[in-house]
Amino acid sequence: MSERSAGGLRFDPEDPVLARVAWSRICEPGDADAYQLVAAAGPVAALRAALNGTAGCRRWRVRLPDADPVRDLATLGRFGGRLLVPGAPEWPAALDDLGAWAPFCLWVRGPLQAAAACRRSVAVVGSRAATGYGEHLAALIGAGCAERGFTVVSGAAYGIDGAAHRGSLSGGGPTLAVLACGVDRSYPRGHERLIERIAADGLVLSEVPPGSAPTRWRFVERNRLIAAMSRATVVVEATWRSGALVTAHRAGELGRPVGAVPGLVTAPTSAGCHRLLREGVATCVTDAAEVVELAAPIGEFLDPAAPDGEFRLPPDDRRVLDSLPVRRAAALASLSRVAGLEQATVASALGRLELQGLAVREPAGWRRDRSRGGA
Repeated sequence: MSERSAGGLRFDPEDPVLARVAWSRICEPGDADAYQLVAAAGPVAALRAALNGTAGCRRWRVRLPDADPVRDLATLGRFGGRLLVPGAPEWPAALDDLGAWAPFCLWVRGPLQAAAACRRSVAVVGSRAATGYGEHLAALIGAGCAERGFTVVSGAAYGIDGAAHRGSLSGGGPTLAVLACGVDRSYPRGHERLIERIAADGLVLSEVPPGSAPTRWRFVERNRLIAAMSRATVVVEATWRSGALVTAHRAGELGRPVGAVPGLVTAPTSAGCHRLLREGVATCVTDAAEVVELAAPIGEFLDPAAPDGEFRLPPDDRRVLDSLPVRRAAALASLSRVAGLEQATVASALGRLELQGLAVREPAGWRRDRSRGGA
């Protein structure tokens, strides 16, 4: 079908990738009818129904005249980004747990590979109006998770989100920001430098196309992506009605573990965390070690897709491997503290891990081999 034979559209609606891009433009995140239609009929047939004005599909025609997937992809390319669609090698398989509510596509910027990043990941979320206590803990948890090779996932907002991202970056590990606007925009504006740094070293992604503005419902719906792409979700600080609780409940619905950091019982900024604990939704966590334990229980510290040999490591070697940072080498003394083992024991384990190609020696110390489970 030619472009002009499809109702004057500026793209070929029979192309499945362009059809997905068009759906990300013409309907809003959380549009249950659109998701179910695309899941049942496929993006091309669903778009054809919208073009033909089939009953129940007319409302999506409002935005169709302005839909231009080729233009959107060109804009993404100018920012050095790329498009991910279901079934592609980089598509995070964890998103498939959303069923019909999985995004049509993902717009991403950054060198981090989404699929690999999400296999060992923790969402750290919380209030925008965070206290110094909350931001301090979020940064410590972000750094500790990063040092253990976990991707820190959050929403790049003020408060807890920003502190978690910064902590991960300071720990030399990968971090992933899920935006409620296009990846060509920095929101909030005060986090422009942070978002650009994440795009340079980690990954920034969105389900809405370039140029899209952040709206209240887009913030609410992006929470499901944060929950789905993470092995566990931790709420560091949240008020009684904080949006972070939505992320926590979405994670629980998906069968993901949920953690909450306790605060002063009189502090309204921790009321949401205490609510999660009281209702049995969350487990109490106080540091990165407990967060990692929540995300990867004992016996499951390594990704299921990792080489089988990694699962047969002796306990001390496993602890040292889990302690190795991904991006920046760590000194022997630092690894000894993280692993909780004597330096001589750590040194012996590192030698064995190096022989197996799991650890890399650098002038500044040791790091995990990125090609064997690293980001």
